[in-house]
Amino acid sequence: MQRKLVERELTEEGPRRGTGARGKRRSVTVNLAESPLSWLYSRGHLSERHFEAGERLRADYERAQIAPSITMRWDPVKVDCSGGPDHGLTTSERQIVAKSRFDDAMAEAGRGLTDILWRVVCGCEGLPDAERALEWPARSGKVVLRIALDRVADFYRIR
Repeated sequence: MQRKLVERELTEEGPRRGTGARGKRRSVTVNLAESPLSWLYSRGHLSERHFEAGERLRADYERAQIAPSITMRWDPVKVDCSGGPDHGLTTSERQIVAKSRFDDAMAEAGRGLTDILWRVVCGCEGLPDAERALEWPARSGKVVLRIALDRVADFYRIR
């Protein structure tokens, strides 16, 4: 993963997105290319099993090309043809199979857990933003995300 580092002013609420620092203020370097899932994993908030389950779910989401687009997509689907469950399928078949796996994994997570999975894993939304959007108490999203990723790991048979 390519790193995209930027300097942000550090405030009581966290790194400020805007620019225009006046005087002497503290700053922090932020990697904009880092996903919320990898951020949680790198700081020990998720186990390797949870991280692997989230990455598999996001891979199926990307392969299925579920993300909204404004116009027609002209970019080719990048597929690793080194074997795996989709080996020998056409591009369209890979997309259909990935969509089916994604839907099945989300169904395995169950009602109430798909919202946090979609927002953090697929939408790359930070936990605090997801908690606010779902109107959950602060710091509750991490526990719910772990439960959801446990179920997704069971679906993908990750031990």
